[in-house]
Amino acid sequence: MIVDERTVAFINSLDSGNTPFLDEIEKEAKKTNVPIIRTETQSLIKFLMAMKRPVSILEVGCAIGFSALLMSEYAPEGCRITTIEKYEKRIPIARENFKRAGKEDRITLLEGDADEILKTLDGEYDFIFMDAAKGQYINFLPEVLRLMPEGGILLSDNVLQDGEIIQSRYAVTRRNRTIHTRMRDYLYELKHHPNLATVILPIGDGVTLSVKERHGD
Repeated sequence: MIVDERTVAFINSLDSGNTPFLDEIEKEAKKTNVPIIRTETQSLIKFLMAMKRPVSILEVGCAIGFSALLMSEYAPEGCRITTIEKYEKRIPIARENFKRAGKEDRITLLEGDADEILKTLDGEYDFIFMDAAKGQYINFLPEVLRLMPEGGILLSDNVLQDGEIIQSRYAVTRRNRTIHTRMRDYLYELKHHPNLATVILPIGDGVTLSVKERHGD
């Protein structure tokens, strides 16, 4: 927990909630131990959908489709979403959820490794949601930036690692040290990239919100 638990509980108690179908998907995810975005992050995404009104969204990390469905529900009519997932067991569940929601025409699911798929994409995405393997964010960033237009928004989830990110590398368990180092590198790059304006927010498990200010190498 990054922010005081009572504060988070109070803020979440004010949340207006989602549609019954999204609530059902969230319950199914919790029952099967599939990680989905936290309530605070859901609220932020709904706010960003209303503010940015994106017409083309790219999601890196689909899982069972909850966040893609959330964005589709609150994005403007006609918004198209492309989402990437490589975990074979979750792909058919996500496809079924899109079908159940009647969103198959608005959400395109690409199967495979995001590192490879991102290189094949063209066009521009005015909103990109990064929610895949945390240790890979830094590797995905060059292609993500290529796909962002000026004024495009990049939202990255789970960047503070339940507060572990502030710890020394040697205070982190050995198996998590590579992810710890790569995430620190990612945060540094976002904050120092000449074409990005980035804020780090301690909500959920930590998010970054970046805006591409201008084109450039």
